[in-house]
This record gives sequence, structure tokens and C-alpha cells, in this order.
Amino acid sequence: MRSRTVTAVVLACGWLFAANVVAGQTAHKNDSAKSSEQAAMLKQDMRKLWTDHVVWTRDYIIAAVADAPDAPSALNRLMKNQEDIGSAVAKFYGDPAGKQLTTLLKDHIATAGDVIKAAKAGDKAGQQQADAKWHQNATQIADFLSKANPNWPRATLVDLMNKHLSTTTDEVVARLNKKWDDDVRAFDAVYGPHSAHVGCDL
Repeated sequence: MRSRTVTAVVLACGWLFAANVVAGQTAHKNDSAKSSEQAAMLKQDMRKLWTDHVVWTRDYIIAAVADAPDAPSALNRLMKNQEDIGSAVAKFYGDPAGKQLTTLLKDHIATAGDVIKAAKAGDKAGQQQADAKWHQNATQIADFLSKANPNWPRATLVDLMNKHLSTTTDEVVARLNKKWDDDVRAFDAVYGPHSAHVGCDL
């Protein structure tokens, strides 16, 4: 059964929770309304960044599967999104953490491209190799998040990341096989929970 909880929810809500904790501690110490405003702004910024992440991933999948001329532009915009997410995180966790997350997320996107290429070519061995690398990267992201925020258990994050990869693969395969209804359902499985929960009150 396809999980309705995906990476966008995990990352967005996880980072929002962590940011709220930091902002709350700062507000308590300084008794400053400015800290509360900063926390609210971060929630708004992260909401947009993770919406962008889901939408531009979708745009890239469509373009890459179709060999459309806009595929490189979509990929560049998607990579820029990873940088923006890292920059947002760096404001609370420091530049090294922001850069590390950006690198992990860019690897996530690059490897997704390898999965798509192999699937299009019918290269099962290549697809399995890329998929294994993709899951290794997912584990690295889960490790990073669980260490940064102890409220997110590593095992739970690994499971959710793997389900995200499975759902994204469903989307790619559906497009390759021109099963448009399946494609729509796969995207809804990614985007629907994100739009519903990315602003969750944590």
C-alpha cells in the first residue's frame, strides 16, 4: 500500500519543529517579539521551498521522460531549490549544516536522474545500481536529520525516505508506460500530503 507520508512532509515539518524550538528558546531568553516574527517567517519560507521542491521535481520528471528541451532548465531550477533549502537551514544550524544538507539533496536529485535514464533505456542492471545508490543517499539524509533533530527517530526517517523513493519511481514508471491515471495518482501521493501538512502546527 502506497504511503501518503513523503519526504516533503518529513523534512518540512521536521525542520519547522526544530526551528520553532530554537526560536522559542531565543524568545524565552530575550522576551523579544522579533524572535516570534522570525519563526513565523521561517515557517512561511519553508512552506514555499518544499512546495517548490515537489513541483520542480514533477516538472523535471515530465521533461526528462519526454526528452523535452526544457529538461536541463527544469533540472537547474530544481538544483537551485536544494541550495535555497540549505541556506534556510543554515540560518538556524550554521553554514556547515546547510551545505551538508544541500549536497545530500543535490545527490538525491542527480541520482533520480540516473534512475530515469536507466529506466528509459530499459537497462535493468543500471536501474538497480542507481536505485541502490538512491537508497544509500536516502539513508544519509535520514542520518543527517535524526542527528540534527532527535525528535525524528532514524528508523522512522529511513522508512519514510524509502517510501518516498518508491512513490517517485511509481511516477516515473507510469509516465514511461503512458499510464496517465497512474501518473496522476502517483503525483497526488507526493504532493497531496505535502500541501496538507507542510504548514502543520508543531
